[in-house]
Amino acid sequence: MSRLVEPLVVGRVIGEVLDSFNPSVKMLVTYNPNKLVFNGHEFFPSAVTSKPRVEVQGGDMRSFFTLVMTDPDVPGPSDPYLREHLHWYISLHLKFSIIFKDEGCRIYIIYFMRKCTVIYVDHLTCRIVADIPGTTDASFGREVVNYESPRPNIGIHRFVFVLFKQQGRHAVNTPASRDHFNTRRFAEDNGFGLPVAAVYFDAQRETAARRR
Repeated sequence: MSRLVEPLVVGRVIGEVLDSFNPSVKMLVTYNPNKLVFNGHEFFPSAVTSKPRVEVQGGDMRSFFTLVMTDPDVPGPSDPYLREHLHWYISLHLKFSIIFKDEGCRIYIIYFMRKCTVIYVDHLTCRIVADIPGTTDASFGREVVNYESPRPNIGIHRFVFVLFKQQGRHAVNTPASRDHFNTRRFAEDNGFGLPVAAVYFDAQRETAARRR
């Protein structure tokens, strides 16, 4: 078993939310100020009220991704009869603009989301950085379902970020409701196949005593 997916198995994300998969890109999810999400780490709800920064490392200039964030423990982990609750849904249409090209050295300098990336064509490497803005940005994608901050009331909830790689640039179905969302069915309906990355954190109701 991959050490990258083992925490997802231990946390029952693989099994209850996802089928087993092999991660093929690196996804970093960071809440301000610089709070990186690790599998199974706990956050206070007050620390995750604003949407995070998502960084995807991998893929190429033809990559299109879809990101969802769900809670499989609503309204409580002992009886999650509303499972899953959709907190966020982003369709990432990654675009690049070539601002410099040297055919002799076969080096391309790519401008992407206000960042420059050097791509060596002979040995293609590409680092994609996707900064999710507060409003829809057609230059790389759109926020299909707005970010809803976690507000767990009963027990410890898992909040799962799942990244899918689209087979091409096409319209993705919009869920009819946040409640009773099903990540597996969503992927099947849109022809995504298995995820390419996933990470989750825990959160529970915040009290003054727990903050001390």
